[in-house]
Amino acid sequence: MALDHETLQKVARLAQLGLSNDDADRLNSDLNNILSMIDSLQTIDTDGIQPMAHPLGFNQPLRDDVVTHQDNREQLLANAPATEDGHILVPKVID
Repeated sequence: MALDHETLQKVARLAQLGLSNDDADRLNSDLNNILSMIDSLQTIDTDGIQPMAHPLGFNQPLRDDVVTHQDNREQLLANAPATEDGHILVPKVID
């Protein structure tokens, strides 16, 4: 895939970028080199290759999911000014 000068100018106009002709020519060349490299990567056979989450192979250490706090809902609700059915009541703020 190649990017032509008109498409680059259209994208620059949509992005509200002011490009001089020299800048546009250099940017067009750079973008076409990038697109060419991406095209060459598309030809690589990746069948049987497992996707990686991180290039260095780090694993997230996991811990057991253990309850460490006791249920003290009643004690916490005792501090609320108003409660109903185990919930804190707050004043209505939207009509």
